[in-house]
Amino acid sequence: MGRLAAEPPERGRTLLVLGAGPAQLGLLETARAHGIWTAVCDRDPAAPGFAFADRRCIVSIDDESAIERLASALPLDGVIAAGTDTPVAVAARIAEKLGLAHPLKPATAILATNKLRQREALAEAGVPQPRWEVVGGNGTSGIPPPVVVKAADRSSRGGLSLVRRSAGLERALTSAREVSRTGVVLVEEYVDGPEVTVAGFSAGGHFVPLAVTDRIAAEDGLGVPLGHAWPSVYSETAVEVTRRAVEAIGIEEGPSTTRLRISRGGPEVIEVAARLGAGHETELVELVTGVDLRALALAGALGQPLAASEVAGRAPEGVGGAATHFLVAPPGRLEATEVPQAMSGVVSTRVYREPGYVFGPPARVADLAGAVLTVGATAEEALVRAAAAAERIRFLTADAEAMV
Repeated sequence: MGRLAAEPPERGRTLLVLGAGPAQLGLLETARAHGIWTAVCDRDPAAPGFAFADRRCIVSIDDESAIERLASALPLDGVIAAGTDTPVAVAARIAEKLGLAHPLKPATAILATNKLRQREALAEAGVPQPRWEVVGGNGTSGIPPPVVVKAADRSSRGGLSLVRRSAGLERALTSAREVSRTGVVLVEEYVDGPEVTVAGFSAGGHFVPLAVTDRIAAEDGLGVPLGHAWPSVYSETAVEVTRRAVEAIGIEEGPSTTRLRISRGGPEVIEVAARLGAGHETELVELVTGVDLRALALAGALGQPLAASEVAGRAPEGVGGAATHFLVAPPGRLEATEVPQAMSGVVSTRVYREPGYVFGPPARVADLAGAVLTVGATAEEALVRAAAAAERIRFLTADAEAMV
C-alpha cells in the first residue's frame, strides 16, 4: 500500500478526511494513489479505511469541537466528508473557519443535511417531493399512513421509521422526538414506487448528471440498500427533477447523490446529499461512464477549480449493464472469508472486515460485509450475475455471545 507518513510532508497536498468506514474506502484508496497525505477521523479503531490513512485519528466524525482542534493543529489544504451525511456540515464549517477552499458553503451544507430545511428549500423552488408536515411538541400528523417519520434536524437514520397503520404513529413520533435535538419531527407521505439514485457533479454552477441507477431497496424501502443497477428506465425524467433539486439546495461545486421515488405523477425527491455516494456507487459510475468521481471530489476539496467540461469520460465498450450487490454476513464474530475466483461478469469484489469483527443485523452501510460489482449485456443480466456471485462468497462466523 505504500509508505505511511505520520507527519504531513513539508510540500505536498494534505487532507483531513471525516470517516474511515466502508463508505470512505474508495476515496481513501484514491487519495493514496494520488499521493495525498491524509489524516483520517473515525471513532471505530477497527474502521477499514484506516489502512489507507497516514495519520489515524480516533475521534467521532460528529464531534465538531474535537475535529476543529485537530484541524487547527495540522497544515491542511482541505477537509472532506464522503459517503455519509453526518459530517458534511462539520467539514464545511471547519474549512470556512480555517480559511480553506471548500466546495460547499456552510449554509448549503446545512440544507443538504437538515431534513426540514431541505424540504423547505425544495418546496420554495417547486421541486416535486412527497407531501410533508412538521409535528412539534405532543402534536400528531394529519397525513394518513403510510408515512415516513424522522427527526427533522438529524441527517442520520436514528428515529427513522415507516408507519403503515395509524396505531403505530404515536410510537414512531416518540422515537423520532427522542433523537431530535429540538423535539421537532418530520412526517412525510410514503411514496410507494420504484426508487432511483442520480449521481452527479457540479462545477462552476453547472450540474452534470453522470449515472441514474435503480436502487434495490430493503423490504420496507427504508433500510440499507441491497444494491444498484444501471441503466435505469427512468433516467430522463429523474435527471431533470434532480437538476432542479440540486440547484434549489445551492450545490454549485462538488458531488451530489439524489434519491427519488417514481410515483404515478413522476419522480419525487426523497433526499439530496452533497457528497459522494456510499456503497461503492462511485465505482459503478466510473465503470459505466469513465468518470472518476473520487478524484474529482478530492480535487474540489483541495481547492482546485474545475470546469463542467472536465466532468466527462468515456464508458468502456461492451458494457450494456452494471450492478452493485451488497454482501451481508451472518451475525457473529468473523473467522474467515471465502471468495471464489473467476466468477462470471464480476469486475471487483470488496470485503470490508478482517477476522475478529463482530457482525450484527445490517442497519447502516458500515454493517455490511462487502460488495460485488458486475457487468452484463443488460442491467438484468448484471443483477443476475451479481446475485450468483454473492451466493458463492462465504463469510464464516461464530456465535459472538457463545464465545463471550
